[in-house]
Amino acid sequence: MPNYAYVATDHDGASAQGTIEAQSPQAAHQLLRDRGLVVSELSVAVAHAGGIRGRVKLREVMVFSRQLAAMVNAGMNLMKCLDILEGQTKDPRFAKIIGHVRNDVQAGQTFSKALSKHPGAFNALYVNMVRAAEEGGVLDEILNRLAGYLERDEETRTKVKSAMVYPSIVMGFSLLMTAILVFFILPKFGSIFNELDVDLPITTRLLLDASGNAVRYFYVPLVLVVGIVLSYKAYARTPAGRLNIDSLKLKIPMFGDLLRKLSIARFARTMATLMKSGIKTPHGLEIVASTAGNAVIEQTVLTARDYVMRGERLSAPLGLGGVFPDMVVQMVAVGEETGRVDDMLFKIADFYESEVEAAIKALTSIIEPILIVVLGVLVGFVAVSVISPIYDLVGQASQGKF
Repeated sequence: MPNYAYVATDHDGASAQGTIEAQSPQAAHQLLRDRGLVVSELSVAVAHAGGIRGRVKLREVMVFSRQLAAMVNAGMNLMKCLDILEGQTKDPRFAKIIGHVRNDVQAGQTFSKALSKHPGAFNALYVNMVRAAEEGGVLDEILNRLAGYLERDEETRTKVKSAMVYPSIVMGFSLLMTAILVFFILPKFGSIFNELDVDLPITTRLLLDASGNAVRYFYVPLVLVVGIVLSYKAYARTPAGRLNIDSLKLKIPMFGDLLRKLSIARFARTMATLMKSGIKTPHGLEIVASTAGNAVIEQTVLTARDYVMRGERLSAPLGLGGVFPDMVVQMVAVGEETGRVDDMLFKIADFYESEVEAAIKALTSIIEPILIVVLGVLVGFVAVSVISPIYDLVGQASQGKF
């Protein structure tokens, strides 16, 4: 998600400037307006001198957080901690980022401000939690909490990726074998059948015609795929396009339910972690919305933030739009009644993470037999189409017709 540099004025006419993380310039304008700021200038934030481009692996940030928390808890100076971690980090890109952060802190900037210059490594959630830790003097505790959050997030992502490995390998191998069959093997059979003037079955003719067209017009599918991908990306960059695409993703059979559960688990754990760290609910909701990864979830969370800023409860707006199930709304309402919303959100996150794991297993168990059936039908169709005329040729040869 890009960072935007802004220059603005508040209601009292005082000047304000800084950076904000948002999905688009329009979203950045909206977030700043919600903070009571009138924007005069907005541009994509330029990395500071020597800034490092590209994203850092989540595991690297997780290990960094855990080690830094242990060092700070042991009473070590922050500068010394960063110096040690820069030397220990195996990722050269991340090591340079840590070096930049150390230099900025040494120059007098706050730790959170130094981290905010590197959105590829430290997102809005991370920076705001560190800022809250600086204000409360509990940096080691917050860093441990961040490391735990990142570990759970990484664990969930790993499970999803692992579940997709087998289907991806099978699909990739199937596409490769189909391409070899269509472009190299079938044309040779077609030449043989034409030379022998064999009366081909309809399935064989269809297969050979498809192969011939694919060889002659191979560029057409490539152009179509490239055109579709570019059109999709251009449409997804627009606010309405992104909202429509993300809404459609949540409605895809099987996958949509999984994405919804993933989003709810991430919302609940992120919001609970922020609240536990002392960040106010409206600001926490703003951070959660910026890191939601889905425009529908983001819109619902921002609506909830507006309700909370007007003094209303969080549970009521979460039920709007049908994104969050009744169980989530009711559990948040119970948390508001008891004054333990953060604990309830942690329980919601645990429940939906277990639901995600079960959904992944169910999805994998469904995908595997479907792939096997599809491949079986494809192989069977090709085999019958190719072997049938060969069988006829053998029969005719045995009768002395050749």
